[in-house]
Amino acid sequence: MKKGLLIISIALLTGNLFAQTARVQVIHNSADAAAAEVDVYVNTDLALDDFAFRTATPFLDLPAGVEINIGIAPGNSTGVGDVLLNVPVTLTENEKYIVVADGIVSASGYNPAPPLSLQVFPMAREMATNPTNVDVLVHHGSTDAPTVDVVETGVGAGTVVDNISYTEYQGYLELPTADYVLDITDETGTVTVARYQAPLATLGLDGAALTVLASGFLDPAQNSNGPAFGLYVASPAGGALLALPSVPLSVSEFDSTEFVIYPNPVNDRLTINASGIDMSEYSVAITDMLGRIVLNGNINTNNTIDVNNLSEGVYNLTLLRGNNVVISKKFVKK
Repeated sequence: MKKGLLIISIALLTGNLFAQTARVQVIHNSADAAAAEVDVYVNTDLALDDFAFRTATPFLDLPAGVEINIGIAPGNSTGVGDVLLNVPVTLTENEKYIVVADGIVSASGYNPAPPLSLQVFPMAREMATNPTNVDVLVHHGSTDAPTVDVVETGVGAGTVVDNISYTEYQGYLELPTADYVLDITDETGTVTVARYQAPLATLGLDGAALTVLASGFLDPAQNSNGPAFGLYVASPAGGALLALPSVPLSVSEFDSTEFVIYPNPVNDRLTINASGIDMSEYSVAITDMLGRIVLNGNINTNNTIDVNNLSEGVYNLTLLRGNNVVISKKFVKK
């Protein structure tokens, strides 16, 4: 609640004092343990308190046409004098920006250790330019990952990101809403470093504009056993970043015709039925139409899920084995 009140206060303050504003989303992608939580200042005002790694703000209105200072301080800061990094920026009126914090704060324990920095991307989007597409901005924020390509192998789209290096952005990719398989390769495109599933259609993300970030360490052992490398997604609504699942499980290994959820629409309890499948091996994630996870966890012994606290609307229930997306179904909460 404190964090939410701070965001609202800054938005109201800047909206009242400045006629010109720009829209800005801030994403915390510094994997250094010393920066697990940071405070963010706009000029001398505390804008975000205890802002956690792999979380994003919603788009906020900040002053445009005048220079402002964005400061990053430790999570236990007592004032703007504690900032570790101060970046002066002049935003353009009515423009939209993505700002990502990358890099290392600690003096030792990380290899390599590029310093904490803010990467600013103008011309950001809060929704896709075509409602049948998903617009994807790609950012390389992994300090020990080399220059890489992103090659789509699921539908045969080929190289979608070419030679992206640490701190760089590429995009927006205007992708038809489908389920993709993304290979992260070296810059020659011949050696696959990692593989991820991007189930844009399964998650019902038509019309969304997303930021996909390379995050964490390829070699945690050289980086204080920090968080491992992965691809993470930020939505314009903010909140915790969503991990793209690695090593996707083929849907052909799971008989989708035998997977049923009911009742649909549902009031309070949703039942899962998958004939001949031991559901104890699986978990579920329920996402709203912006791709935000609103409920997740294991399936109980009765194969039911309590959705009574969800607001009315359309949701996706995604079945997972480990981190692998198996199948997804839409349902309506009454």
